[in-house]
Amino acid sequence: MARPLRIEYSGAIYHITSRGNEKKPIFYDEKDQEIFLNVLKSVNKKYNFICHAYCLMNNHYHLIIETPDGNLSKGMRQLNGVYTQTFNKKHHRVGHIFQGRYKAILIQKESHLLEVCRYVVLNPIRAKLVKDPEEWRYGSYRATAGLEKPHPCLTTNWVLAQFGPKIKPARKRYREFVKAGIEEESIWIKAKGQILLGDNDFVEEFKSYLKGQEKIKDIPKHQRYVGRPSLESLFKKRILENKQMRNKKIVEATEQYGYSQKEIANHLKMHYSTISRITKEEEMSKNKT
Repeated sequence: MARPLRIEYSGAIYHITSRGNEKKPIFYDEKDQEIFLNVLKSVNKKYNFICHAYCLMNNHYHLIIETPDGNLSKGMRQLNGVYTQTFNKKHHRVGHIFQGRYKAILIQKESHLLEVCRYVVLNPIRAKLVKDPEEWRYGSYRATAGLEKPHPCLTTNWVLAQFGPKIKPARKRYREFVKAGIEEESIWIKAKGQILLGDNDFVEEFKSYLKGQEKIKDIPKHQRYVGRPSLESLFKKRILENKQMRNKKIVEATEQYGYSQKEIANHLKMHYSTISRITKEEEMSKNKT
């Protein structure tokens, strides 16, 4: 099984998801959801986590977690492990309840955190389970909007501070902000390699960290090559107009940036076998020299 790349440092913020094994439920009832939030509360206290938003669905969950101590892996091992033990004991079962490892996307706080918090609480609407976010009892929307007391695992201060210093107007603006996002396109099209969500400078910061990960086959390919240039930028018009330069770029795209021959063929509107032949010819030419 591929081993997701983890970037951990003090102050990092993540969008975390974990899904049920074989898409099976991880919450059978409201009591299970309450148990999960209580486990999260104890993990927050032990590992100094800050939870800005959450949404518990039937067979998966979403969390926005800030880690002042840069210790995500330790805390998540505790969260999923303790909940699994409690769930199994309560329902007289054994074995895993989560499907493999949790997924964590690193979020740039200044530019994208608020948008991701909105995405999380709108999950039940996207799933067509409710029409209004306030109808979903096991998400953080109601507490942040001032409709109920926050669960002790949740911190609403940062989110509401983005809407002004006074609590009532801030909550009103927050409600308006969330509902305005119902028709918005998915934020994840902006994510880089399914591991980073931020502006270009934010992504650049982590290129040195990611350098050298390209050869580690256990890490998913889209994460190993998170900083790679797009095919559009590799095959600019002047490159395509020169057959020799184009062929060299084809080899570069496969060997240096991890693009598959099929991806390149589709982009260049060429047959896969042609790309394969060019790659072999370039390799033979290199060996001769």
